[in-house]
Amino acid sequence: MAAGADEDELLRSVALQNARSILQARLHAEAELVRAKEVLEARSAELAGSLAMMRATLEATSDGIMASDNERRVTSYNRQYAQMWRLPDGVLDSPGHRHPGDACIRQLKDSQAYLARLDAIYASETAESHDLLELVDGRVFDRVSRIQILDGRHVGRVWSYRDITENRRSEEVLRQHTEWLRVTLSSIGDGVVATDANGQVTFLNGVAEQLTGWPMDEASGRPLVDIFNIVNERTRAPVENPVFRALREGVIVGLANHTVLIARDGSELPIDDSAAPMRDAHGNMIGAVLVFRDITARQLADQAQVVLAAIVESSEDAIVSKDLNGIIRSWNRGAERLFGYNPEEAVGRPITLIIPPELIEEEKHILSQLRRGQRIEHFETVRVSKSGRRINISLTISPVRDKEGHVIGVSKIARDITELKRAQDVLAWDALLLANVRDAVIVTDLKGIVTHWNEGARRLFGWDAEEMLGRHFADRMPEAGQAWVSEQIYIHGLGMEWSGEYEAWRKDGSRVWIDVRVSPFSDGQGRRTGILGLANDISERRNAEEALRQADRRKDEFLALLAHELRNPLAPLRNGLQVMRLAPGDANAVAQARAMMDRQLSHMVRLVDDLLDLSRIGQNKMELRRAPVLLADVIDNAVETARPAIEAAGHELVVALTPGPVNLDADMTRLAQVFSNLLTNSAKYTERGGRIRLAAEQRGDEVTVMVSDTGIGIPADALPNVFDMFSQVDRSNERAASGLGIGLALVKGFVEMHGGSVVAMSEGPGKGSTFSVRLPIASATHPPVAPRGEIEPAKRAVAGRRILVVDDNEDAARSMARVLNLQGDEVVAVHDGENAISTVETFRPHVVLLDVGMPRMNGYEAARRIREGAWGCNAVLIAVTGWGQDGDRAQSKQAGCDGHLVKPVDLRELEKLMDALTNARRAGNPQWGVG
Repeated sequence: MAAGADEDELLRSVALQNARSILQARLHAEAELVRAKEVLEARSAELAGSLAMMRATLEATSDGIMASDNERRVTSYNRQYAQMWRLPDGVLDSPGHRHPGDACIRQLKDSQAYLARLDAIYASETAESHDLLELVDGRVFDRVSRIQILDGRHVGRVWSYRDITENRRSEEVLRQHTEWLRVTLSSIGDGVVATDANGQVTFLNGVAEQLTGWPMDEASGRPLVDIFNIVNERTRAPVENPVFRALREGVIVGLANHTVLIARDGSELPIDDSAAPMRDAHGNMIGAVLVFRDITARQLADQAQVVLAAIVESSEDAIVSKDLNGIIRSWNRGAERLFGYNPEEAVGRPITLIIPPELIEEEKHILSQLRRGQRIEHFETVRVSKSGRRINISLTISPVRDKEGHVIGVSKIARDITELKRAQDVLAWDALLLANVRDAVIVTDLKGIVTHWNEGARRLFGWDAEEMLGRHFADRMPEAGQAWVSEQIYIHGLGMEWSGEYEAWRKDGSRVWIDVRVSPFSDGQGRRTGILGLANDISERRNAEEALRQADRRKDEFLALLAHELRNPLAPLRNGLQVMRLAPGDANAVAQARAMMDRQLSHMVRLVDDLLDLSRIGQNKMELRRAPVLLADVIDNAVETARPAIEAAGHELVVALTPGPVNLDADMTRLAQVFSNLLTNSAKYTERGGRIRLAAEQRGDEVTVMVSDTGIGIPADALPNVFDMFSQVDRSNERAASGLGIGLALVKGFVEMHGGSVVAMSEGPGKGSTFSVRLPIASATHPPVAPRGEIEPAKRAVAGRRILVVDDNEDAARSMARVLNLQGDEVVAVHDGENAISTVETFRPHVVLLDVGMPRMNGYEAARRIREGAWGCNAVLIAVTGWGQDGDRAQSKQAGCDGHLVKPVDLRELEKLMDALTNARRAGNPQWGVG
């Protein structure tokens, strides 16, 4: 019993303790709950207060605030947001209102760009975004958005909108004002420099950059003293910069005169300047502005004004100014000397003081012209001096204008021309005489200004008197001529006479040679006043003299070359004689010497014949023996003649003629000589192994034959004269080639005698040359004559003819006699005309070979005397001479000669002529030659 009761008691005790513990825990929990509730209520109150404060803050701010979740639903906003977007009440509170609404979108200037930007912001995780929104009504919003984070989650964004329209407008006004200020500072003519309060440069305008030499980007931040370095113009001492005083004292400062700015490059210029302080809105000093300008022009103007005043005062001319009412305002010493009034007597009085009464209307007319701004120059009139003397004057009158260009007065320059007028009356008669002088008469003053230009000068130089009078004579000259003429004028102005021959320039730019005689002249007091020049055209004489000099030079060169060419064959001739003398028994050596001597003699004969042909062509005494010939025959003849020279030089010759016959009316011999000369010329002036081409081309009634080579060519300056007589082209190997260089002159002469023309072409040295001959084609009315071959000597009329040889050259006479003796003739040689006459009577020759140029009695006289004798009237007389002109042949014929041969005589030609003449004599007289 007792044990059970204790257990129950224990259980109750435990239960009671548990209940007590539970009760205490509940009471504690209730107490904690009360405290937690109190804290929660306090925090709720605090949060409510914060929310109320935040709401009040949001409503009080001028920014529009709106919050949205991630679905773009508007979760909250303030009134300012609705007012900024001008949204109707309740729009934002409607369920599910999304950002942005249609009402907002309609107000945006670029809604598409806005929506695209909004999509990008919502799609990104960027914590903050910033944009400017422009509305159609001109307003501008500054928008900022920030992400809302709750428990680490992105739950939406808060959007802040600020109306910055007025700020933008203020900024634009400020920008425009700043730009206006920049343009103004850049446009003004003064230099402008701004500094901060410490005197360091913050701004330079363009003029300041130019004057100081410092660009803005280099000057900014530097001390002003580095940029603006000034010294005193006279003492060169440094001058205090006005900016520092403006900063120090806060006053506007002007700089004294005589200040020089030394630019960055060391150049200097005079300036004046001023500086003023700059203050902020509170009056605090923030810097200074320096304004300065270049006063070089002003200084020069001041100096010019001083100089002008000195000139006016010292001028010999009267210089007077007056207002538009005719009242005298200034009166220089020249006016005092001319008119007799001193300045005190003249200034302030009417200009009519010095005008004769009858010319008062003239003054009114002058004033009316000046009021219209017209200038009056060299107006000649009469004025009256204080003593009553009438003075001839020349007036130059100019209007005086103010800064706005209005005429406010008159300036007059008067010069006494009384003596000039008197001299003009005298010169009028002189001018009348000079006008009729055929020479050019030119008169200038001592400075070279033309004062007289007669008709002869106009004819000579081409300028009319109106174009020259009052101008410097050298103005009409080229630059080189100006210097020369100016020098001559200076020399002659010193009183030196001069004459000579010079080239001058015509108006058309051509040159003329003139004979000039120049001398200064003086006035009645012995003062030199001008220069007189007489000139006449001597161009024709100078040109003729120059042509003669050129011809004489070419003649001298030709004679030197002729002597050279004639001596060349003489050396082998002498050598041949030596061989024949030293080795008479060596038949082979003698034969070679004889052949060589024959070649050299033939060369000399050709030289002489060419000279004679040139002379005949030049005197129009050459006669062509025309006949129908074929061009191909002419070319064959020419090629045959030139072939030895071509082959000797190893050249290739190509001949290309037109197909079919080409008929010419020509002298076969002379025309063949043309082409053989051209071919030989090409062979001579083409390097060994060259190429020569002869081609013919028919064009209508003409044929053109071209001879081309690959030779040394012809310089361009030599082409125009290549066909001239005595003309020599200075080619590198010309002296090495034989010949006189007259072959081309013969070519031109012969071609032109045939009615054709010839031209030379070359691209220059080393480029070869081409000679083109144009000839008229003849109609084939007669068959062409075949080329003449060798004519066999006629059968001797008389065997063993008696021949008298007459020549004052004993070697020539004896050698001819020896040759004829070897031919079987009986020969006697005499050496003058008198012996010839006497020998004819005793010897009774069949043929007399008579030299023309002999002493004591020449051949012409001897021939006449022989013809007078009984036996001499039937003898055959043949002139054998070195003279071969047509006139020489006519003269020998008149003297009684039957034939005329030119030395040296070809034996075959002599035989043919003697046979023909003796056969003719025998035919007329069968008994001729008997006995």
